[in-house]
Amino acid sequence: MLTYMEKLRGLREDNDLTQAQVAEILNTSQTMYARYERGANELPIRHLIALCKFYNVSADYLLGTAPNPKRRQKKAESPKG
Repeated sequence: MLTYMEKLRGLREDNDLTQAQVAEILNTSQTMYARYERGANELPIRHLIALCKFYNVSADYLLGTAPNPKRRQKKAESPKG
């Protein structure tokens, strides 16, 4: 499973963008964006939201929290009444 840092880099490279170009979108420096990709600094929520909108992906996808569709999900018990 890819980390969110690996996904950030992959999305950037798949879109033929440099770190400086993505940093400009986020209104931050290239150095700071590089730290996000390396995991040296945590990605602020406002930047997560901006990147999700820019790349048209969900935060669940980037963070790896989406449930695995092949795994059977527990069904919620219906209330008795």
